[in-house]
Amino acid sequence: MLGQVRSQMASAGLGRLGNGLGADSDLRQGRGVHRYANGGFSASGVVFIRSGSDRTRGAIEAYTQGAEITPVRSRWLWIPTDNIPRVSKRFRLTPALWAQNGLDQRIGPLVFIKGINGYPLLAVKNVGVDLSGRKRSAKSLTKRGMPRAGQAEKQLLIAFVGIPRTARAARVDVNAIARAEASALPLHFNDATGRI
Repeated sequence: MLGQVRSQMASAGLGRLGNGLGADSDLRQGRGVHRYANGGFSASGVVFIRSGSDRTRGAIEAYTQGAEITPVRSRWLWIPTDNIPRVSKRFRLTPALWAQNGLDQRIGPLVFIKGINGYPLLAVKNVGVDLSGRKRSAKSLTKRGMPRAGQAEKQLLIAFVGIPRTARAARVDVNAIARAEASALPLHFNDATGRI
């Protein structure tokens, strides 16, 4: 079952997130199969989140159960646009990390703008962007106020879009996989006993 969950996660576009899962069973623990007096038996197995990372646990829960993501220490979730780097020093870029990581010096300070839909925007004024249209290429202008070679000046560049919340739909139905495995157990049992 673990292999099926991992392959469904990979095919759902979740990359190697399935590697954060683990599996165990009575047989692996050395307990074997529990036999009853009436000739019946019982064996169990479990699929669990083995990662200790809160981020990985949260992602697995969100993509298997669905989730609504709301801001924790602010009114808005700030989503970086394609105009700026998405990651800075191995962390997903946020307005708080913008100044901490020196991007206010390398690109420019963030300016608050109210969007036409009422949601806020954070923008950078007077920056250079790549002439070829390459994403995440924003750089500050030179000291003379000119764009760098291969870049064009842009008066206003949207860096972050603020949203009040977002939702993630479940992409993998673990319960459906478990039900399919449970319904296939008699077939597996017959195959196993036929080999004895």
